[in-house]
Amino acid sequence: MVFSSHLFLFGFLPLALALYFTAPLRWRNLVLTLASYVFYGWTNPAYVALLLLSTAIDWYAGLVQGTGHWWPRGALAALEPGGPRTRTQRTALVLSIVSNLSLLGFFKYFGFAVASWNAAATALGLDAATVATTLSVVLPLGISFYTFQSMSYSIDVWRGRAAPMRSFVDFACFVSMFPQLVAGPIIRFSEVADQLASRETTLAKFARGVAFLSVGLSKKVLLANPCGKIADTVFDAASSSALDAWYGLAAYAFQIYFDFSGYSDMAIGLGLMLGFVFPKNFSSPYKSRSITEFWWRWHLSLSTWLRDYLYVPLGGNRRGVRRTYVNLALVMLLGGLWHGAAWNFVLWGGLHGALLAFERAFGPERLWRRLPAAGRTAATFLVVLLTWVPFRAADLAATGQYYARLFGLARPGPEAGLLAGLTASPYLLLTFAISALVVWAAPQSWTWTRRIGPGKAVLAAAGLALAVVALATQEFNPFLYFLF
Repeated sequence: MVFSSHLFLFGFLPLALALYFTAPLRWRNLVLTLASYVFYGWTNPAYVALLLLSTAIDWYAGLVQGTGHWWPRGALAALEPGGPRTRTQRTALVLSIVSNLSLLGFFKYFGFAVASWNAAATALGLDAATVATTLSVVLPLGISFYTFQSMSYSIDVWRGRAAPMRSFVDFACFVSMFPQLVAGPIIRFSEVADQLASRETTLAKFARGVAFLSVGLSKKVLLANPCGKIADTVFDAASSSALDAWYGLAAYAFQIYFDFSGYSDMAIGLGLMLGFVFPKNFSSPYKSRSITEFWWRWHLSLSTWLRDYLYVPLGGNRRGVRRTYVNLALVMLLGGLWHGAAWNFVLWGGLHGALLAFERAFGPERLWRRLPAAGRTAATFLVVLLTWVPFRAADLAATGQYYARLFGLARPGPEAGLLAGLTASPYLLLTFAISALVVWAAPQSWTWTRRIGPGKAVLAAAGLALAVVALATQEFNPFLYFLF
């Protein structure tokens, strides 16, 4: 089940809200947890067992750390930051990390690992070393999100930044909460721990949540989907002119931004409607004036997660210049692989890692000092555009072919002339232009929804109505998070 569907908007959501608000306060976490399991298991109920397993392991690891015993009993105590840890507590942390990474590694990377091994063995003439397997592993929806989220709890308990939780229901509610389960933002336990115990639901908060939901759904349905249709048509074409290639690439940049930020807006809005306040996840990233700034603005919950749970433990910038560059490159390579089990995602991460290291070495201000502010924004967007190619292309070969199209190195075939008729209709061109206007001229959703007056209420309602009508007519409504 996805947010941008009539089933969710007119079936699941009204029922979930009715059950939630009619339940006594002490039962609301349980109601929300059960509703979230229904939401997650709608497509494949077997996925719920995997979610429960990850949840149970990390909840148990937190109890062991809080009591110091494998059979947790007695009072729970928060660990002192920087204080001594017993072997039992250390083992509990290792259990959490290894189990989560094992689940993620098997379900997301098993097929990739086997295919990569076989390709390398074949290239080296070692056909006997190839691995034959009939096992087909299906990627569970949102596993990259909830394993990171659940694992961060046990790490924060270890670091003394979070108190272990006694109630399994409350912890399961934190991990499975349907607003952010499959689409982010990646919520940390410390951000909602107090809210799980007690939260306030007000009319103003609920109204802001509805506005967030309306804006997010409008982004997804009215902007991301049409831009995605342009991008898919151009990327899937056998050939194209350079102009069409740039048009398709820019359309993909708009699609992925409005899709990701739209779902984040909807998640934040749904959280507000339930009384939760989730952190901001996007901050107008295409207005950035450097790649470093881009990562301060793009998918904030993921970039800060990678910083706090990977970059800093690796040493960050505390172990010399060379180690800093190595850490940046390694974190971005792993960040790329987190997005998808393919070498083109590794290339995407490697490109961003190299760019971040380059800017750190020379300083973004020095690199772009000759350009005005608008020029720096345009230059940064151009670089980001070029790095989106491996992220969108089917594989490394397709990546190279698309770069050749962009720079006029691939002669367009006779079929390339058909692209204009498929991608340059007045509706798609207008949507593309509106997308650009929203990206660079419109206020952020976070700011726009802070105060909802009559005018904004009308605009939000109109956007919601148009999105709902468009859902009934659109055949193209991809869910990009299925990739992750």
